[in-house]
Amino acid sequence: MNPETKEKLDYIKSVLKEANNYAIACNVLAFDQETICPPRGMQAQGEANAYLANQLFKLVKSDEFISASEYLYEHIDELDDLDKVLADQYHRDYVKNKNITPEKNLEFTLAFNQGFVDWTKARQNSDFSMFADALTKVRDVCIEKVKLRELSEEDKKRGIYNQLVGDYERGITTEELDKCFEHCKERLIPLLKKIQNSKKKIRTDFMHREVKEYQQVEMVKYLLDVLHFDQERGAFSTSEHPFTHWVSQHDTRITTHYYPTDFSASMYSIIHESGHALFEMLQPTEDYDHYIQDGKTLGMHESVSRMYENRIGRSRSFVKLIFPKAKEIFSDILSDVTEEEFYEAINAVNPSLIRTESDEFTYTFHIIIRYEIEKEIIEGGLDIADIPKRWREKYEEYLGVSPKTDREGVLQDVHWATGFGYFPTYSMGNMYNAMYYNRMKNEIDIDKCVENGDLDTINNWMKDNVFAKANRLAPSEWIKDITGRDFTADDFLDYLEEKYSKIYELS
Repeated sequence: MNPETKEKLDYIKSVLKEANNYAIACNVLAFDQETICPPRGMQAQGEANAYLANQLFKLVKSDEFISASEYLYEHIDELDDLDKVLADQYHRDYVKNKNITPEKNLEFTLAFNQGFVDWTKARQNSDFSMFADALTKVRDVCIEKVKLRELSEEDKKRGIYNQLVGDYERGITTEELDKCFEHCKERLIPLLKKIQNSKKKIRTDFMHREVKEYQQVEMVKYLLDVLHFDQERGAFSTSEHPFTHWVSQHDTRITTHYYPTDFSASMYSIIHESGHALFEMLQPTEDYDHYIQDGKTLGMHESVSRMYENRIGRSRSFVKLIFPKAKEIFSDILSDVTEEEFYEAINAVNPSLIRTESDEFTYTFHIIIRYEIEKEIIEGGLDIADIPKRWREKYEEYLGVSPKTDREGVLQDVHWATGFGYFPTYSMGNMYNAMYYNRMKNEIDIDKCVENGDLDTINNWMKDNVFAKANRLAPSEWIKDITGRDFTADDFLDYLEEKYSKIYELS
C-alpha cells in the first residue's frame, strides 16, 4: 500500500469513528421513541434525532471524505479484503446519494419522522386519514430520492420501485420478484385450498384464553435464556410493533408486545427478534474494526429471524423442549392441553388479518399483498386515499378475509412510515433460510440439539456459515457461498408442502 493510500484510509476510518458516535446517539433516541417516549415528546425527540442524523450525513458528504473514499475505490487493489469491502460500500453510497445535499437529507429525515408520529396517532385512533398526508409525503420523498440518482438507461426502464426494492435487498429486481411471487402463488394457492378442505380439525380454543402479562413476561425471559440471548449485550422492552434495534457492537435491543388473549404472539415475536439480535451479536469483530458492520441486507436479516421463529421455534423438537415450561407458566390455560395439541395449534393454518400474528403458511400472502400494493403506489398511480380499499380487496382475493377497521388493516405495520421496498425481504428471508437450513441439517442433528436445549451448536453453525460473510457479499453471492447453489424459492415451497401435508393429513 502506497503512503497516500494509507493516509486516505486512516482518514476515512477516523471520520467513521466520529460518525459512529452520532449513530449510537441516533439509535438510542430511536429506540426510546418507540418504547418509553411520552406521546407529546415524540415530535421533539424525532426532530433531535433528525438533526443528529444530518450531522452524521454531513461528515460523510464532505468534499474531503468523498475525495478520500473515491481515491480508495480507484486504488482498491492496494487494500486488504475487508478494506476493499469498505471502499466498495462507500463508492456505492456515493453514487446513490451524490446529489442529495445535507439540507435535502434533513428534509427527508423529518418527513419520515412525521410519518412515524402520524402513523402512531392514526393507529391509536384506527383512522387512516390521520396518516394519509404524511404517507403522501413519504411516497414523494421516496420518488424524489430515486430521481436524484444518476441512473443508467436500463435502470430507468426498470422503474422507481425497482430501485427502492434494491435499496433493501441489493441486486434483486422487481422482475425477479414478480416471477418468484407468481411461482409461490402457483404452488401455495392450490395447497391452501387442500388444507382448508382437509377433514383434519386442529384444536385452537386454548390459544385465545386470557393470560396475565406477568405470565407472558416470565415466558419471554425463559425463551431468551433458551435461545442464549446475551443479556449483558442486549436488552428487551415492549412496543406497539415488535422490533430489533442495533445500537452498537455490544448493545442490541429487542421488543415484544403482550396481548391478553394471545399468549403465543409475545412468544414468537421474541423468538423472531432474538434471531435478529443473534445476527448482530455474533457477527465478526473484525467487521466492526473495518466499519463494514452495516453491510447485511434486510433479506439476510429476515432469513435469520424467521429461521429461529419458524424452522426452530415451530418445530416438534422445540415444542418438546419448551412445552413443560409453558405448561408450568400458563398452568391455568394449558392444563387440559397435550404437547401434540400445542404443536398443531401453533402451526394451524388460519387465514387472518394481522401479518405479525399470521401462521407460517399464509404469511407469504401477507407479503405478496403489500408488495403488489407498493408497486401500485409507486408505479401504478394508486391514490393514497384509496389504499385501505385496495387493501381490503387484496385480502379478500388472497385470504378470504377483510378488515373491519384501519387498525387491523392498513395501519397494522409501521414500515411505510419510513419508505417503500422493505416488505419483499421477509419472503426472501424465508427462501434463503430454507436453502441454508437444508445444508445445516446435513451437518448437525438439529432436532437433537433443540430437544436437548443445545442452541449453542446451532448458533455457532450460523455464526460460522451464515453470519461470517454477510457484511462482505451481495445476497446472491452470499447464499451461493453458503449453499453452493443459486437462489431458489423451491426449498421453501417444498418445506411448506411437506410440513403442512403431514399436519393436515393430505394425500
